[in-house]
Amino acid sequence: MSKREIYEQKTEELISPIIEEHRFELVDVEYVKEGSNWYLRAYIDKPGGITVDDCEVVSRRLSDLLDEQDFIDDAYILEVSSPGLGRPLKKDKDFARSIGEEVEIRTFRAVEHEKEFTGILRDFDKDKLVIELEDNVVMDFARDNIALVRLAFDF
Repeated sequence: MSKREIYEQKTEELISPIIEEHRFELVDVEYVKEGSNWYLRAYIDKPGGITVDDCEVVSRRLSDLLDEQDFIDDAYILEVSSPGLGRPLKKDKDFARSIGEEVEIRTFRAVEHEKEFTGILRDFDKDKLVIELEDNVVMDFARDNIALVRLAFDF
């Protein structure tokens, strides 16, 4: 397991009781370098949407636990926020909740000369996602070829 994965996993373990206590959902934890700074980000949600106050409560408690545990070697910036409209779907629970919804899929390698697809999520398993395109064509996408999946939204 990489350092990044270890940090993300340990952070998930620390934040989970806080999330459960407030009946929030932990969408994702990521540890990434942007420019010269490292960021530890936790994305949280709840029905009706997350507020700034919700983020602040979680951030303060998580920050204290991270200071106590002190397992991250680098200096980093902690951010707790809503996943936003362009929220990526990553976990099986995300896919299960999104069955019947329109999704955008970006692939690492071209599929039928394309790398971006939009359609209705019909099914998924550990190996693939299945979407139905506008013209009722059903396509399977290998999960290891998927760079990004998110809900599609029109303005």
